[in-house]
Amino acid sequence: MAILEMTQRDAVTHLTMNSPERLNALSNEMLAALQDRLDALADDPTCRVIILSGAGKAFCAGHDLRQMQAMRQNEDGGAASFADLFARCTDVMMRIQSMPQPVIAQVHGIATAAGCQLVATCDMAVAAQGTRFGVNGVNIGLFCSTPMVALSRNMAPKKAFEMLVTGDFIEAARAEELGLVNRVVEPDALERETAALADQIAGKLGAAVRIGKRAFYDQRDMGTADAYAHTGAVMVENLRNADTNEGMQAFIEKRSPDWKQ
Repeated sequence: MAILEMTQRDAVTHLTMNSPERLNALSNEMLAALQDRLDALADDPTCRVIILSGAGKAFCAGHDLRQMQAMRQNEDGGAASFADLFARCTDVMMRIQSMPQPVIAQVHGIATAAGCQLVATCDMAVAAQGTRFGVNGVNIGLFCSTPMVALSRNMAPKKAFEMLVTGDFIEAARAEELGLVNRVVEPDALERETAALADQIAGKLGAAVRIGKRAFYDQRDMGTADAYAHTGAVMVENLRNADTNEGMQAFIEKRSPDWKQ
């Protein structure tokens, strides 16, 4: 049984974290599998959208605490192993946002600690009603410092900080209000609604979506003037694409575009 399963339907690739007995924890093995698969998909021109979900009763419960405790047996008390773990987790999170394809989290059950970080890192998220989100490390004496990076870039700072210092869960509807997820749906509609969103995006010009995603993250941390200068250059790049020319001409002529990419 693979720890990370992959299915493909047309231009949509679905990755399922498949370690339900560990609530799909981000173990060493899970992180390695995610890194390898994402690296491969980044170069796959047939893949336009990625859905990420978890098998069993939860999306992801964060890092594997049993594995982390075992690291303490090393001579340095686990310091090197802990540093390596967080570096590799960061690589996966950064990879998701550097992927040319949009990545949609399909979330159910719970998303806690690094699992909540994973939701915040994905470009979009669809959650089932009843899903709970938390950065609960503080409850066991471990502040969720790395999950904080993604969380604080999705939510208002004071709301993110409250979650981090209280360790409280928030429900799916509240997560939508705070910007952590895009939409909340009935549990039995989760797969269908996520697939519909993925299909809608996959139907757009792939080159435009790839250019747009890269620009979205590039400009986010720039000052306003620099962001406008950067995105203006990006739009020039986009306009020089032959399929963009075809799309604009098709709109003028009131017909469907004949895109090649």
